[in-house]
Amino acid sequence: MTLAMNIFSTDPAIASMPTSPDAVELLANLKTVPEKAQLSHIQALEQLGELGWAVLMEFLFEQREGLITGTAPNLAAGQAYQVLYRAESPACADFLQTHFPEGVVPLRSHTNIDYSPLQKLLAQQDFQAADKLTLEKMCELAGAAAMQRNWIYFTEAEQFPAIDLQTLDALWLVHSGGKFGFSVQREIWLSTGKNWIKLWTKIGWKNGNTWTRYPEEFTWDLTAPRGHLPLSNQLRGVRMISSLMAHPAWIQP
Repeated sequence: MTLAMNIFSTDPAIASMPTSPDAVELLANLKTVPEKAQLSHIQALEQLGELGWAVLMEFLFEQREGLITGTAPNLAAGQAYQVLYRAESPACADFLQTHFPEGVVPLRSHTNIDYSPLQKLLAQQDFQAADKLTLEKMCELAGAAAMQRNWIYFTEAEQFPAIDLQTLDALWLVHSGGKFGFSVQREIWLSTGKNWIKLWTKIGWKNGNTWTRYPEEFTWDLTAPRGHLPLSNQLRGVRMISSLMAHPAWIQP
């Protein structure tokens, strides 16, 4: 085997991984295909073990500056991060800790809220705990009164800083392969002609006339319907989520 440092970058974690000249072609293919195809490529690379991990580390290593400064969620980077995160490899763990200690989503906040605990839960795919923490962070955004009552008035949601909502949404998007997030729910809502009843059914919040029971009837993994999570204070009725769907965060760059 040839060491990765002879083919890729000189990052020590990547250089420690066994690879082969085939890795160059695998990386080139990953970088040139459309995003949807990238997600399939990354799934295939995960099955290759150390060779695939080396390719994915180099893929992320080459994008690190853009990921830190970028504003658009990068689903391929998110999936690559997920593969490396769950790999039982000290080299992968060292690489992520060195270059992406807070993940691949910039944790921007207008009010200096710490979103790193949410990033860790989503990286672990602990969607139920992440959903609960998302509500806590939204209450923190709303202020002390909301934190005390543990739910949010729709008027408070209207005042959320756009950058914080975009951060929350990006975290859910990149750690679900684009399946979960407020922007996904909004896209589905718009596709129904802003019909709430159709939305509830499509995202699995309602079955016929029966509301999905919290928490046991919700699906806390990626087998859930698209847009199923986060719940966005679902039990508080339409006005809260309506405020989120109408928020200017989704039309701002």
